[in-house]
Amino acid sequence: MKPIANPGVMQIAPYVPGKASAPGFARPIKLSANENPLGCSDKARAAYRAISDELHLYPDPNTSRLRAALAEKFALEPERLVFGAGSDEIFAMVCQAYLRPGAAMAQPQHGFAAWAIAARAAGAEVINAPERDYVVDVTALAAALDDRTRVVFVANPANPTGTMIPFRDIERLHASLPPHVVLVLDGAYAECALGEEAYADGLAWARDKPNVVVTRTFSKLYGLASLRIGWAYASEEIAQALNRIRLPFSVPRAGEAAAVAALEDEAFLLRSVAHVRQGRAHLAYLLRMQGLRVLEPAANFVTACFAGSGLSATEVEAALAQRGIVVRHLKPYGMPDWLRISVGADREQVALEAALAEIFR
Repeated sequence: MKPIANPGVMQIAPYVPGKASAPGFARPIKLSANENPLGCSDKARAAYRAISDELHLYPDPNTSRLRAALAEKFALEPERLVFGAGSDEIFAMVCQAYLRPGAAMAQPQHGFAAWAIAARAAGAEVINAPERDYVVDVTALAAALDDRTRVVFVANPANPTGTMIPFRDIERLHASLPPHVVLVLDGAYAECALGEEAYADGLAWARDKPNVVVTRTFSKLYGLASLRIGWAYASEEIAQALNRIRLPFSVPRAGEAAAVAALEDEAFLLRSVAHVRQGRAHLAYLLRMQGLRVLEPAANFVTACFAGSGLSATEVEAALAQRGIVVRHLKPYGMPDWLRISVGADREQVALEAALAEIFR
């Protein structure tokens, strides 16, 4: 006799993060995790340091300061906000609250891996809907739903493809859902796409939608990945359900202080957005100059296919690592010929350009 995990748990494919090391390099150029190459706001760093004499204190269980700051900045009802250790914890809470054995979660074919982990941990099946040339196809997603479906996940812009769909497609998808199905709109890369034609982050739209959860994070453009600050906006009923199962104190005290300060530093955010947009355009150009197929980027990374280039994605990944540059292989996402490359700092982009030129020579 021995402890036995719940059915399906041992069949879950563990999350595979982007590589963070390269043999022989103490500090490699890390372009595998979509982190902010500019770091974080100086104001956020100062706020984090200022609270260091309070490390013996528990966090505020209501995340009151950040709740108030987000409500004011985005004109949201504070009681409808939910916080977690990154967006990942919120995904897990949604699945725990609304899925069960015998139910199903639907997602695009190349959906973010954490969604499926959360759904299967709740005992549910995962339905993968076909994409249209690596772009979310809401018609196919709606058609994939069945009577078991209780949750639908969509990211816009998407990860790992980096592609974006117009917001009218999100509206069309929602209109096709039965009212008991929860639509989770993952906005981890929303800041990268704001201002793009036909794009919207969905926060204002979700106000009168009883079955929509919009998630955001401070990990990407705000540069606070190590502090794990995620948040969501949902109906009051959904927010109450999620807050009943949220682990206490999941948002650290220092993390909340840094997030509040980061939210106030609009200049840093705008500088980060400008860097991402310029950097992804240049990176896409470099990759296309090598004859590679590049998906139209809308996030802070570029996804490229190496099939037919004379070198496989695995070979290029290894060759870059030999030069101290780590990128993300997309084999775990069913894209074995593709690499995802984050926008780096200027010097990192220059090093990447030189390395690619050398490799393809």
